[in-house]
Amino acid sequence: MTDVTAGVRAHLRNHFAGAGVSAEPDVATVTFVGLEPVDVLRFGPDPHGVVHYVSVGGSRHWTDGPTEIVVSLRGPSVGAGLARSVAVIAAAPAVEGLVPVPDALVDLGQPVWRGAPFTAFLLGRSEIEPWAGVRFLQAIPVTATEAAWIRLKGADAMRQAWQEDGADVLDPGRAAGRPR
Repeated sequence: MTDVTAGVRAHLRNHFAGAGVSAEPDVATVTFVGLEPVDVLRFGPDPHGVVHYVSVGGSRHWTDGPTEIVVSLRGPSVGAGLARSVAVIAAAPAVEGLVPVPDALVDLGQPVWRGAPFTAFLLGRSEIEPWAGVRFLQAIPVTATEAAWIRLKGADAMRQAWQEDGADVLDPGRAAGRPR
């Protein structure tokens, strides 16, 4: 484990301890050919019932500012595959040449976890403060319909539709937003 990943882990533990999650996170390790593994830490649920999945190790692969990915969902668990999806985004700069930034749409072309209606993520700023140059991007799962809307009208229009609909983007069972 490099000093950066050890520091990111400690930063995340402190952040989530401050948010009421005192237990050590569960860890899933995802490997990619030719790259160091990416861990996905599962924190929570927090006092609001939200579970947070955070990549650690993806920041080693970023050429445009080290970044880790955060997916937050209400409820105890989702189907298998979410950790892999988080790791895929975290490793995307090295594997695909994709540099995720706020408002980017990352379409995986398959459910982001087994049985999910979501096939993509909309990236935005996370509430987790940067640490030693490593920033954190929040990834919100989106349906294929929502992804099409984001391509057509943009990320802000999708967020506005969610707000108008009263959509809880942390609900893994939510219906697709209805942009107008």
